[in-house]
Amino acid sequence: MTITLQQLKYVLSVAEKGSICEAAKALFISQPSLSNAIKDLENELKLSLFVRTNRGITLTNDGAEFLGYARQVIQQTDMLEEKYLTGTPAKQRFCISTQHYTFAANAFVELVRLT
Repeated sequence: MTITLQQLKYVLSVAEKGSICEAAKALFISQPSLSNAIKDLENELKLSLFVRTNRGITLTNDGAEFLGYARQVIQQTDMLEEKYLTGTPAKQRFCISTQHYTFAANAFVELVRLT
């Protein structure tokens, strides 16, 4: 069993839209394809992520828990892609923490002057 990033994105979109039809439009795929992908994932996981009604779709308790993990994975993936695939250099940071002592403040000011 392998869960793909695409499946996670599908689940997030369906949960956000509250409708497989609306999520399919937003994802630019057909409604039957999205519905089958979600059903295949549910079968792999051996649990129901959504309750389907004629008024839309809602998360089950298992689905809500799954959604929390899915969001974390997608956020981490987005951060990886942003860091390593965008080609923009990472911001460099320099942090200093010290007690409020005059000699420490003076040493910091002197360091900044030298650079």
